[in-house]
Amino acid sequence: MSVLKGQELRIIGFLCNWCSYGGADTAGIGRFVQPTDLRVVRVPCSGRINPLFIMKALLYGADGVLVSGCHPRDCHYAEGNFYARRRLEVIKALLPALGIDPRRFEYTWVSASEGRRWQHVVESFTMQIHDLGPARRLPDAPELDVLKMVAAE
Repeated sequence: MSVLKGQELRIIGFLCNWCSYGGADTAGIGRFVQPTDLRVVRVPCSGRINPLFIMKALLYGADGVLVSGCHPRDCHYAEGNFYARRRLEVIKALLPALGIDPRRFEYTWVSASEGRRWQHVVESFTMQIHDLGPARRLPDAPELDVLKMVAAE
């Protein structure tokens, strides 16, 4: 159950395997208290995230989407997070045109040693999503589990 309000929302987190997933693991090993709303999708690099993953998740029922990767100039694949940042900025600018509050999407950089930072990122983003409340779904959106839908891509 969510630590924040007793109501769990659907938040999808796309985490880079090399840094952000390690940061989340460090937070878990350190037993840092975190909200349980976030469902993690582990990706090889933030630069490999197809923008359609984010759009589909938001359109089909996710209440929020968080993307986290390596710090700039610290990417395992050299430039992946630079490509990601460009794509993610475009997505953030496009969301209002689709009728989606841009505060429902966020991206950040967390390294594997930053367990406390990861805890702070997850807490603040989850609190932001709880303040916004559940997202409205498309009226004709299929009844899909968001994680299964994203994983099938």
